[in-house]
Amino acid sequence: MSALRRCLWIEWLFLTLMLTAASKGKAQVLRQARAPYIQDKPFISFWNAPTAQCKQRYKIDLDLSVFDIVANTNETLSGSNVTIFYHTHLGHYPYISDDGQPFNGGVPQNESIKKHLKKAEQDIERLIPNKDFQGLGVIDWENWRPQWDRNWGNKTIYRNKSIELVKRHHPDWSLDKLTPVAKKEFDAAGKEFMMETVLLAQDKRSHGLWGYYLFPDCYNYDYKTHPHSYTGLCPEIEQKRNDLLLWLWKSSNALYPSIYLDYILKSSPNALKFVHHRVKEAMRVASMARKDYDIPVFIYSRPFYAYTFHLLSEEDLVKTIGESSALGAAGVVLWGGMDYASTKDSCNTVKKYVDGPLGHYIINVTSAAKLCSKFLCRMNGRCIRKNPHSSAYLHLNPDNYRIKKRHSGKGFSVTGSPGLEDVAHMKKRFTCQCYQGWIGVSCELPQNEKVTSNVKTIPRGSGGTQVAHIVLHVCLSISILLTFYF
Repeated sequence: MSALRRCLWIEWLFLTLMLTAASKGKAQVLRQARAPYIQDKPFISFWNAPTAQCKQRYKIDLDLSVFDIVANTNETLSGSNVTIFYHTHLGHYPYISDDGQPFNGGVPQNESIKKHLKKAEQDIERLIPNKDFQGLGVIDWENWRPQWDRNWGNKTIYRNKSIELVKRHHPDWSLDKLTPVAKKEFDAAGKEFMMETVLLAQDKRSHGLWGYYLFPDCYNYDYKTHPHSYTGLCPEIEQKRNDLLLWLWKSSNALYPSIYLDYILKSSPNALKFVHHRVKEAMRVASMARKDYDIPVFIYSRPFYAYTFHLLSEEDLVKTIGESSALGAAGVVLWGGMDYASTKDSCNTVKKYVDGPLGHYIINVTSAAKLCSKFLCRMNGRCIRKNPHSSAYLHLNPDNYRIKKRHSGKGFSVTGSPGLEDVAHMKKRFTCQCYQGWIGVSCELPQNEKVTSNVKTIPRGSGGTQVAHIVLHVCLSISILLTFYF
């Protein structure tokens, strides 16, 4: 075989292998992500529960920091790391109470946006006096949804109130004529309220990560009615409605979806289906918000099953925190209510869980995420599953690592070092999503805008045709050079 034929055969073989790898998702080039909240920590756990009373009243110190859990000073609900604005604490939010009493006009088209924003600015200045606030800014508005078609059930009252407002001006109109006008007015006003409020927050505290709790939602709650046939998939119509909220994603610089588990999901296959598709939908939406990078996704979870004081099983810690990390979330926010610190017994329950399964698992996941980032992404990106539907998790290998209680009795320490099999496992199951300013399979190259301005990133799930075109171009160039050489 001549040298030229041999080289061409090698090129053909190389191209075939590359095409095969690309078609199987091996050659992925993902959009960049915003740099992590804390440098060199690709996955972070936040504590968003008012548990200060445990220490102040009952002398029970949760001591969250030793478990790599980020909390506000004195474990308050709002502070330098996480601030949450409920509907009564930010501006003149229009809503209707459970007993039918309207506040601030009841519906958004019946309240002055100018008046609301003026009050909202004062509230932000008061609750976040630090102008350099760099924490999570979460707006929790759940009374109505900014899309008419999503106000069903007990939220139907917002549709009815909107129709009443139109009827005041057009008493002779039929319902068929009133409804589209009411819908148009409600959707426009709801959009203005939500968009202008989050933009105001970013303007006043520009270093914060601002977004709305429970957005995006997946509406995959049918495990309650069809548990045996439940798939967890987000209904196609709901994904389309999320697409129509592009204005909201573009106005936000972080997303705060929820994966609270109902008790009926405890340790069941449906729990994983529920969480997986909710996180996956949030990651999809995060890639729509900006052209240059994916905005960060912080998943709201609970240490307890929703509306109970039953602790999550260790299996469900994996299905919530572990699943969120493996799919590329920037972190998880562990929310809790006043009942966490209401009695000495409740404080002891929380303390025992933090000192035991919860703290142990968080140390495991955050350490593994950092380790994978180090070995696969040069600490310039985070590891996410190559196949989002696989069962790969960012966990420390128990054969090579030990998570032990410290001698002081406070927290855990991690000892050990990765084996070759650990690195091989990471490379096989995970890929890198580089942070802003870094490119390359291992995020090893500083981004040069002049060089990369014409390079298109391959979105998640797209094939390797672009990779193949590049490889083919290189191969043909080599072939031509070899022809001249020989």
